[in-house]
Amino acid sequence: MKVVIFSTCVVDLMFPNVGKAMVEVLERFGCDTYMPMQQICCGQPTFNSGYVKETRHVMRNEVDALMSVDADYIVGPAGSCVNMLKELPFHMRDDDPAYVAKARRMADKTYEFSQFLYRVLGVLDAGAELDAVATYHRSCHMTRLLGERTSPFALLEHVKDLKMVPLPHIENCCGFGGMFSMKEPEISRQMVDEKVNDVLSTNASVLISCDPGCLMNIGGRFNRRGEKITIMHLAEVLNHNVDMSRVRYVGEDSRAGDDAGALQGADRKEALV
Repeated sequence: MKVVIFSTCVVDLMFPNVGKAMVEVLERFGCDTYMPMQQICCGQPTFNSGYVKETRHVMRNEVDALMSVDADYIVGPAGSCVNMLKELPFHMRDDDPAYVAKARRMADKTYEFSQFLYRVLGVLDAGAELDAVATYHRSCHMTRLLGERTSPFALLEHVKDLKMVPLPHIENCCGFGGMFSMKEPEISRQMVDEKVNDVLSTNASVLISCDPGCLMNIGGRFNRRGEKITIMHLAEVLNHNVDMSRVRYVGEDSRAGDDAGALQGADRKEALV
């Protein structure tokens, strides 16, 4: 199975270890990975700032880059950025029809990392082990726009020795929101302070998320306040102390619940969101 890696700007520049972990997990499950070097940015920051026309060439570049390999899937480590790729056909609707069609083909085979593992490969237990108490930050874009509410929790539930503590007010934004944190810094700071306080109330030593932008924002506020927390992307958790003999797939464990029940047997590799 050929998988193109959508690296994202934040991972490329700030969290290369997340990209490395994601690739290692995917390759462990039989994926041949490719990372086109001409990819730069999906265009989300400038597009969300109102520079729609100016972002068009950035969108075109990303479509060309990610579609330069005849791959089965495109996988990225950030729910927010992946959602932008899924929306590109709509944002490019006034562009050349051929490019819109190309963007649509790209969007149809694009997945966020946890989505791909759980919903396409059908992985339930990745064989990882992490002896820690952790809590999970559910990012806004991944949950509300991409619509993914299950995959990360299903995968984390099966990490050996990992105790997950529910995060109070999990539905609240961390205050990052890309350009929002720059345009409304005072409001953003109050929001991230609330998030930090909620994380601290869990007594967790590790904060996990599927969006590096949120981890950067929350982790940065922890540092500025002199508080301690280890931040980890889900890919890093699933790449920790792996024992492949423990790997389990959807349908092989009743703890996966109703959502997993819809992904039985051979269907697990074909299931789409």
